[in-house]
Parts: sequence; C-alpha cells; structure tokens
Amino acid sequence: MIPLKPLGRFLRPGLLFALSVFLTGCNSAILNPKGQIGHDEKTLLITATVLMLLVVVPVIVMTLAFAWKYRASNTKARYEPKWSHSTAIEVVVWSIPCMIVLVLAVLTWRSSHALDPYRPLVSDKKPVVIEAISLDWKWLFIYPEEKIATVNEITFPVDTPLNFKITSDSVMNAFFIPHLGSMIYSMTAMETKLHLIANETGEFPGMSSHYSGAGFSKMHFSAHSVTDAQYQAWLTKVRAESGSLDKAAFNALGAEKNHDWHPVTYYGTVEAGLFDWVIAKHMGDNQHYGMKHDHKAMKHDGAEGESHEGHAMPGMADGHDAAGAADAHAGHAAGAADAHAEHTADEHAAAGHTGHGGSGE
Repeated sequence: MIPLKPLGRFLRPGLLFALSVFLTGCNSAILNPKGQIGHDEKTLLITATVLMLLVVVPVIVMTLAFAWKYRASNTKARYEPKWSHSTAIEVVVWSIPCMIVLVLAVLTWRSSHALDPYRPLVSDKKPVVIEAISLDWKWLFIYPEEKIATVNEITFPVDTPLNFKITSDSVMNAFFIPHLGSMIYSMTAMETKLHLIANETGEFPGMSSHYSGAGFSKMHFSAHSVTDAQYQAWLTKVRAESGSLDKAAFNALGAEKNHDWHPVTYYGTVEAGLFDWVIAKHMGDNQHYGMKHDHKAMKHDGAEGESHEGHAMPGMADGHDAAGAADAHAGHAAGAADAHAEHTADEHAAAGHTGHGGSGE
C-alpha cells in the first residue's frame, strides 16, 4: 500500500502546475467586458459575490476552527454540555445576514432598473437600429435605416448605442453577446428589445445561449466594433452586393435549415417592413390584439393573405382585393344608415374580415 503522505507530496506540484495551465486559458467574456452594460453587470456580480462571502467565509473558517479546537484529543478545551443559548451569538448570527440581505435588496432594485434591457442608453451619438431575427439555425440582421441585411454578422461603430429589435421566425431562442452585456429572448409573434454599446473596437462572439434544435451548436455570429470610417466603408461594401432580401428570399432562407454554420451573407437591399411582416405572419386571427397601428399609414396592397401592409391576414378571401378594400372604406366613410343595414354580419364574414370579430374591439 502506497503511503498517503509521500503520495500527496508527489501529486501536489503536478496538480498546481495543471491548475495554472488551465487558468492561463481562461478569458471569460462576462469578466472581461467591452461595453458599458457589461462593465456595470460585472461590477454588480462582483459586489453581490463579496457581500455574500461576508457570511460564507467566516462560517467556513469558524467551522474548521471549532472542529480543531474542540476535538476529542484536546483535553484543555472548555466542556459545557448544558450550554444552550447566548444572546450575543444570536445578535451576531441574525443581524449581519439581515443587513447583507437589505443591502442586496437595495442594490438589486436599483440595478434592475438601471440595467433594464428595454431602457435606451444616453449618448450624444445617434443609435444604430438593428432588427435581429432568429432562424433555424442562423441569425438574420436587418439595418432598416441603411436598408441592408446580413446573416451571422453585424458591424457597428464604437461608442455608439445599439438598439436591437428582436424576434423569431421559428422556435424561441436567446440573443447574447457576452462581451457587451445582457441576454434576451427572441420569440415568434413578439418583439423584444435590447440596448447595448461597445466601448472598444474589436470582434466579439455572439451566440444563441439556449438550445433550439439540431443545428443549435452552429448558431453563432460575429459582432464587429469598428471606427466610424470603417463602418461607412462596411456599409458601402454591403450595399454593393447584388442580393436582395424580400419576402420570397426570406422564406427561402428560413427553409434552409442548416446544421452546419451558415456562412456570412450580405443583402444590398431589403424590402421595407420585413421585420414587422415576420412578426405579424405568426399572429394568426389574433393579429390585432396588443398591437399598435397607425391607421393613416396602412395601405391595402391587394396581395392574397394580407390586409394591411406588413401585417399578414391568413383568413382573407381571394376576392378582397385593393379595389374592394377601397370601396369598403368609402362605404364606411359615408356613414349612411342604409349601408349599415345592408352589410349584415354574414356579408362581412363572406368578405373575409378575419380578425375584426373579436370581443372588445
């Protein structure tokens, strides 16, 4: 049998060397942030950990110290078998944790509001708006103000707020750039928001942080923080691409369920309102509930399955084209009582006014 003490002396240097080798490769993105949100979250994480260690470390130390002092072989230790209560100990044991919990509660309350993903960042620079759509298994990014789109890559100027609008054309997913800050979900028929900023230039990995299917492990992208001049050069490069992203191209991209990493793809032009169309097409008969509409901006394009521009109407009848819609609106604008008498509920159903019959509308 190998003696334990010589074996321990032999293994200790090897274990220390292996541990040091492993630690040299550690570069946690969360503990090495490159943006203001990431820095604030790192500070919050460290502060909360230190506050909790104020309880954990003394307890561990006292446990080891008491076990050693009151061991069976120590005949000099005090032996009080009838001891049962100490007011001083009770005060210390309860007051310190209560104060720590109180401090953590205040800290959590303030940071929850300060680091709200929906809260816009204050900056002198105009934010860059990016619409992110999770697909199987890739990320599509639309720059609505620049009228371009990319797959599995985003580029943005340093020290400029990023306003992300996020949704999904498939299952629920999670959008996360660890170096920059918060993670937030992408869900079908819903829009979530995220505000980030990069304080340094560089390339930061982005990912889907939750499992979403067979190609999940390849669902990652690159986020490039560049100077203003480099950003403008990148925009010019993307606009020069001949690819155009419209509804047909989007459906083709979504149908391509890649199991390997999808290569970076650029679209020089993008159909207006595509992001809103992706949200609306998953809403079905309940598409008007909970959505804000600008009725003045709505247009009837006469396409089958659509009522308002950018909002799909799956129950729309084939005969309800742009001319029929215009006639219907003209009839309602006249406001004549005879028109209301003639248009019965059955005729409205036949005309395909799907989604307008819900209660409370």
